[in-house]
This record gives sequence, C-alpha cells and structure tokens, in this order.
Amino acid sequence: MASTFKRFNSNDLANTRTLLHEAIPITGSIVSGTYTNTGKTTEENYKTYGHGMFKSVYDYPFLSSSANHIFDITAGYSSLAGISSSVTSQAAKKQNIYNQMAQYLVGYDDTGSIKRFSMPVGHAGGGSAEAPGSFMDDVIIIPFARLLSKDEIKKGSVSLEFGLSGAFSTDGNAFGIRGKLFDYSGSDGYFVDSPAGEYGVLYGTGTANGSDGNGVFNGDSGTTSTMPAVGLVYYQAGVAVVSGSLFSAVADGGVLKAFASTGHNTHGPGSCALVGTGTSTVKSGFSTITGSTIDTFTDGVLNRIFNISYNNTTELNSTIYFCRASHADFNYSANPTYLSGSEIRVKTRPSDTPVSYITTVGLYSADNELLAVAKLSEPLRKDPTNELTLRVRLDY
Repeated sequence: MASTFKRFNSNDLANTRTLLHEAIPITGSIVSGTYTNTGKTTEENYKTYGHGMFKSVYDYPFLSSSANHIFDITAGYSSLAGISSSVTSQAAKKQNIYNQMAQYLVGYDDTGSIKRFSMPVGHAGGGSAEAPGSFMDDVIIIPFARLLSKDEIKKGSVSLEFGLSGAFSTDGNAFGIRGKLFDYSGSDGYFVDSPAGEYGVLYGTGTANGSDGNGVFNGDSGTTSTMPAVGLVYYQAGVAVVSGSLFSAVADGGVLKAFASTGHNTHGPGSCALVGTGTSTVKSGFSTITGSTIDTFTDGVLNRIFNISYNNTTELNSTIYFCRASHADFNYSANPTYLSGSEIRVKTRPSDTPVSYITTVGLYSADNELLAVAKLSEPLRKDPTNELTLRVRLDY
C-alpha cells in the first residue's frame, strides 16, 4: 500500500551535543581608542556614556554601521579596600560597580552580605600577589561581548598581555616590558563555587623588550608554580576581573618588581603610568583609580593593552532523525505530476514495478503540522527492490 507518512519509533531518534570553538584575537591597535582610515581622519572606536561608569570598545568607529562591540571596561573597589579612604573621584560609582559585579559573579555570604572578589583556596599559583583566600578589593573588570564569547569562553585559552614599562608614551615604549596573564590551569583546574558558573585563575608572567623572560612580577621565576595570581576569568559569564595590583610596584602594594633600566623603562622600581605622559609623571594603578574618573582610568588601561586572545565556545545541540523507507514504503508519489490522467507517468505497462524519486523529507508534528523540511542534493530512486535510510539533523 502506498504510504505518505510514517511515524518515528524511539530508536529512530538520537540526540548529540557538540562544542565548537573559534579563536578571538584582539590586538592593542584595535582597543587603544582610535581607528585611523587611510588618508583620512582618526575616529574613536570606543564609546563613553554620560553616567561615566564604563566604556564600550568596538572594532571600528562606533558610529559606523559596520562596528562590532568587542568588550566593555570599568573599574571599582570595595568599601573595605585599603585605598577606600584615599578615593577622591566617583567613589560611590566605583563602589557600586564593584558591588554589582561581585553580586553577579561571587554572590552572597551566609549573612546576606555581598561577597568580595577573592582568590580561591587551593589555586596553583605562587608569588605574593594574591594568595589563596586573599581579597581583590580594587579591580579592573572586562566583560566581553556575547557576540564574540558566544555561549562561554573555552577554559585554558585566555591570554591578556599588557605593557608595563614605567612611562607611557604613544611611541610604543609602554610595551618595552610586558606582562601576560593567562589561565594555564583553566582546562582542569577551574572552580565552580560562583553563581555565574565556572571560573579560573589568571596567572602572570613577564616578557622584557619583546623577548621571553621572567622577573616582571614579584615571585615569578618563570615556572608555573611561581607565577602570581592576579585575576579571575568567569567562563560562562564571559568576564575577566584583574587585580589593580597589576599596575603597581611591590613597594606600593602591587605585584611589579623593580625593573632594570632598559631604555623603555626609566622609572626603575616605579609603577606604571596610567595617567600622564613622558618621564616626569608616574602614577600607579592604585593612585590612578583613587584620584581619576573611571573613564580616565580605563583609558589608561586600554592604552596599555598589547593583545587579548581567547577561544569562544558554541554549544550545538542536535537531534538526528533516521527516516527509514522499507522496500514497501514510498514507492508512489502524491505529486500531481506523477499522474497523467489515470496513468502513472513512470510506468509504461500496468505490470511494471512502481518507482518514485525522493527529493524532500518533511518532519511533522503529532497534529500533522509541517515543522521542518530537508532537501536532498539529488533525487533518490525508490522502488520495491531497495530500502533507504535518510539522516536528517536539526541543530539548535
């Protein structure tokens, strides 16, 4: 008997889950704040807001229809931070930023108070920067755009590289000494006690004058066990949280060692200049976050970004339908062109074997509603002498 519909059995369906990864490289030339058109004027590729609480960075002048949002950047501190009494600019906003992100990423304690950012007990890093269990009370926060991070950031793929030379100038001298933060233990050493999902620790190591080296961070001797922990990355949330100690010297409570004079850093054991240019003014990350607006502070951080890279993750869930046509199924067609009058076009005699050509598969609901259509690349011949199994996959 000719059949038009056939019900699926339980063994005709299979569900799969596939993780797709894409490399996302973000160079410092993109995030430095300007985009220069060839032979034309320079345009801003970051957007500031009237509230002054964060800045948005794009890969193109943000007013352009071609611009894609890359990430936001902001900074904040806890009311319990040691620098709290020294803050002279946007104190309430910086505390609100800290509390809002801590509420989202860290959660509440047993008393109902918002927890502070802290290094997880048992992380693998060394150094004296952020010891296990120690608090990160002044932080730089970088939420990556969902457009790029997709479902989550791949564990073990995060790298943030900053220029750490003492003086800042636009000739690239800020990058004579660089520090790299990466989650080297993220793939198997992540933590799960965050309400926002899984997170890993960002460890720091250093390069000087573009060559591999160590000693940029206090306690770092070039091995993973001695690299100081200076930040956290929340994989599902797509947020990096970096300690403000990154841009301050050990003498100021930060993580930077005393550098030898290299021609790119004439400030010896000083901190990085996030505000000011030339060699006369050097303000540490701590002093900048206390005395500058969020816009000014984040502008200084953006100009010190050498490179950011990570791999995103897209979770592809699929249902596979095995559409089986046995030897007695679908040998006739309901297509009106299949008949000419009362005769089947593909048969010359009534005794000829019936034949049809399958070009399309339709998936229907229990109420006989067409839900999905699959097209074949070429017609498949079907007659009583053969059987077919067509594999239809729905991705979502």
